[in-house]
Amino acid sequence: MHEAPSQRHAPHDDPNEAGPSRRSVLWTAGAAGAGLGLGGLSSTPAAAAAPAAEGTAAAPAAAGRTMIGVPFERRGTVRVGIIGLGNRGGSMIDLFLAMPGVRVVALCDPVKEKTAKAAAKVTAAGRPAPAVYTHGEHDYENLCARGDLDFVYAATPWDRHFEMAKAALLHGKHVGVECPLALRLDQLWELVDLSERTRRHCMQLENCCYGRNEMRVLRMAHAGLFGELLHGAGAYVHDLRGLMFDPKYYEGPWRRLWHTRLRGDLYPNHGFGPVAGYMGLNRGDRAVRISSMGTPALGLAAYRSDHMPAGDASWKESYIGSDRTISLVQTTKGRVIRLEHDVSTPHPYSRINSLGGTKGLFEDYPERIYLEPDHSNDEWGDFGAYAQWDHWLWKEHANPPGGHGGMDYLLVFRLMQCMRLGLVPDFDVYDAATWTAPVPLSDLSIKANGAPQEIPDFTRGLWKKARPGMDSPKPEE
Repeated sequence: MHEAPSQRHAPHDDPNEAGPSRRSVLWTAGAAGAGLGLGGLSSTPAAAAAPAAEGTAAAPAAAGRTMIGVPFERRGTVRVGIIGLGNRGGSMIDLFLAMPGVRVVALCDPVKEKTAKAAAKVTAAGRPAPAVYTHGEHDYENLCARGDLDFVYAATPWDRHFEMAKAALLHGKHVGVECPLALRLDQLWELVDLSERTRRHCMQLENCCYGRNEMRVLRMAHAGLFGELLHGAGAYVHDLRGLMFDPKYYEGPWRRLWHTRLRGDLYPNHGFGPVAGYMGLNRGDRAVRISSMGTPALGLAAYRSDHMPAGDASWKESYIGSDRTISLVQTTKGRVIRLEHDVSTPHPYSRINSLGGTKGLFEDYPERIYLEPDHSNDEWGDFGAYAQWDHWLWKEHANPPGGHGGMDYLLVFRLMQCMRLGLVPDFDVYDAATWTAPVPLSDLSIKANGAPQEIPDFTRGLWKKARPGMDSPKPEE
């Protein structure tokens, strides 16, 4: 798996830092040529708004009972099917195979070589050979229809997440996808409704919520060390220019083409998810509106001019996506969250990851803290001095294996633990929809010169009740 500059700082940069080989020409190039099935999302404000923006003010009628607080069914073995075996899916399978009480039952990818390589990992681990699905771009539907699966994991390009999550839910499977969950508000609502109707969880597998720093800040915030929370920030600032122009990485070239279609924040989840946890969004507070602005789109064209030969297919592309998108999200309690996205200009990696309140603040990249009464004289303090606030997952797994500094491992460990023990998951479909909503809404806001766009209440009013999330206590095995 290609690793970004820092294992701790760079989670999967697309559905799988895997954009590279999780490419299948069937699953990327074809969709790109067809406009990625967005119904003109990036063409004009009017086209972009239908039907998504019209649904922001009032929630549609519920199709079923809420999934808030609904536990998984307890089971001795969790049977997993994986869709997408590029860099992300092809590496995450190692973590599923390392988990107690987990069996990888089925694999799907149109590229037979990748499916064969992943299947070999399963048998090498001493497990029964998995069923494989390699017959075209819709064979994942047959995987989802199996009667011996409990959980479906999708690690494919962005535009396929919605349909794969939908198929899994309709076939009675719990499902987790890489970010973003979907690309339109109507799709987000449909997944919320399907989760409620089928009584199956649909989750955004946001690995950054399981980072050591993020989980420490979470516990400190919920213990009141920052006082009353006021503001936070999160981002995906990652120079991907070289990878986006690498024909062997984001094949299709599916990720680069998004910069010809959307002006907004294409990848908000890594920054939004952790801050949403700090502030208890959907658990006593709610994100209500977003206002976004974007810079001109110059970075990719400049990189192309310096590095790509004349006649390369990229010279036919016109980039409209903002090089730097900056959004402000406000909550019902008046708190403000700043989100940033930039993958097109030179800069060091950062997710910003900051939180401020009436008693001080934390800022990451580099990590530093200033809390009263511990610190004074305008001098930053040592965040390492607060290691006693580490989450129980990090105390139990001090040096977790896997990529991205161990957050991937802890994500899979905790999810599989919740499924085996019959626990409520740390986050749910309402969180997934909220964290993803900035994708279409930031695009609309930029086209409307920064005008605020209302963020739907995917919980239909149930956000008002405080409840556990990422800070759930350690369970008894």
